[in-house]
Amino acid sequence: MSCPIYPKNMEGYGPSPIPEEGGWVQSKEIKDVSGFSHGCGKCAPQQGACKLTINVKNGIIKEALVETIGCSGMTHSAAMAAEILPGKTLLEALNTDLVCDAINDAMKQVFLQLVYGRSQSAFSEGGLAVGSALEDLGKTLSSNVGTVYSNNEFGTKYLTLAEGYITRQALDENGEIIGYEYVNMGTLMNYLKDEQISPQEAIKKATKTYGRFDEGVKIVDPRRV
Repeated sequence: MSCPIYPKNMEGYGPSPIPEEGGWVQSKEIKDVSGFSHGCGKCAPQQGACKLTINVKNGIIKEALVETIGCSGMTHSAAMAAEILPGKTLLEALNTDLVCDAINDAMKQVFLQLVYGRSQSAFSEGGLAVGSALEDLGKTLSSNVGTVYSNNEFGTKYLTLAEGYITRQALDENGEIIGYEYVNMGTLMNYLKDEQISPQEAIKKATKTYGRFDEGVKIVDPRRV
């Protein structure tokens, strides 16, 4: 099979353009990369994971949101990584020890997305403003973490979902979950900061229900057998 014939001088062609913040960019250097994206990574023993969100402008990381779940060491490493990342170039961050394997892995994944033009802001003119990383957390600035346990003997127990800390779950006549009561922790903390309200009242105001909780034949505490 013969090889295709290419022009002898390829300098005029350059790399394929990638979408960046509403434009098409031939990325040749780190300063040519801009974008907002997420990366997820895991640690070597796979006992924890990290979600990393970074906002890059002209190759420089302007903001970083580090969310981890797993061992205590990983959660403390997130604090160090958050101090390390802003102000570094994308390449510096890729080659810097971000303390935890999971955070390093997440950095690698988000790097690949950005340099290949797979960012969340690829088609947003001007990209996303610094501060956008916090929008994933909502008004109460709390991470969305899901923790659910189940076994054959006791069934399923919702412990923490996007809405917050699950206090009670409602079961139907078949023992299946049809709703739950939860305390939104971010809302609770905001109420507790107000000295005009008691802790009991704060908990009451931060407590809501989801689904057909009021129709439950049986109401159970998922943290008790």
